[in-house]
Amino acid sequence: MGHDDAAQHSPRAYVLRLFVAGMTSRSTRAVANILAICEEHLPGAYDLEVVNLYEQPALAAGEQIIAAPTCVKELPLPARRVIGDMSNSTRVLEGLDMLAHP
Repeated sequence: MGHDDAAQHSPRAYVLRLFVAGMTSRSTRAVANILAICEEHLPGAYDLEVVNLYEQPALAAGEQIIAAPTCVKELPLPARRVIGDMSNSTRVLEGLDMLAHP
């Protein structure tokens, strides 16, 4: 019924959305950085969606995105967000509350 995909996520799965404004060098750097962080700290336990704000502006309004790049941790709750190119992995992990979980 369309909801089967969500049911297959494990309870430990992280659901992240990275909002970028076009595929600029800053945007591609943010994508590469968040992927590297996830692969190092959450291998096989994350779902990352990259959202281009130029292509899907309505999603930015729903998430109240005011700057890009912004990474939003949708799950597990509470939702958290970090703004920037994701180059400071410690800041990203702390900001998204991903350190406390194995």
